[in-house]
Amino acid sequence: MGKVHPHLWFHDRAEGAAQFYVSVIPGSQITSVTRAPSGVPDVPEGAAFVVQLALDGVPFTFLNAGPAFTLDEAYSMYLECDSQDEVDRYWDLLVADGGEHSQCGWLRDRFGVSWQVVPKGIDDYVMGSDPERAARAMAAMMGMTRLDLAGLRAAYEGA
Repeated sequence: MGKVHPHLWFHDRAEGAAQFYVSVIPGSQITSVTRAPSGVPDVPEGAAFVVQLALDGVPFTFLNAGPAFTLDEAYSMYLECDSQDEVDRYWDLLVADGGEHSQCGWLRDRFGVSWQVVPKGIDDYVMGSDPERAARAMAAMMGMTRLDLAGLRAAYEGA
C-alpha cells in the first residue's frame, strides 16, 4: 500500500512556512528542498519548488506553484496541547506577524494555513456523556477565539 501524507500548495512561501513550522513544533525537521529548474510556471529558477518536511514526525510536502490555488479553512492543522500554557504559547506564535484569530480555537497563520490549537481534554467537555453539560461547554466554545480549558470546564460544570 502507498503512503498517505498532506501536500499543501503555496504561492511562493513554502520554504519560509516550513522553516517557521519546524522552529515552532518540537520534533520537526525539513528533510529536503528541491529547487525549481527553468521553465516551471510561476516559480523562478532556483527558488524552492518542493519542500519535504516532518512536523512532529508526520511527513508533509509543501509546493510553491503560484497563485492558481489558495489555502483555506477546509484544511487545517490540528495541534493538541498538554496545557493551557501550551495553547497560549502556540497560539501567540502562530498568529504573530500577520496571522488571524478565528473562532473555536481556529486561527490562520501568516502563510495562510489554518490551525486548530486545542487543549487536551476538550472532548471530555464538548462531547461529554451528559448532553446538557456538553451543550453548555459547546456554547461556551462557540463564543471563544483562543480556547480556554478552564472556561470550558466551568461551563460544563454549570459555574
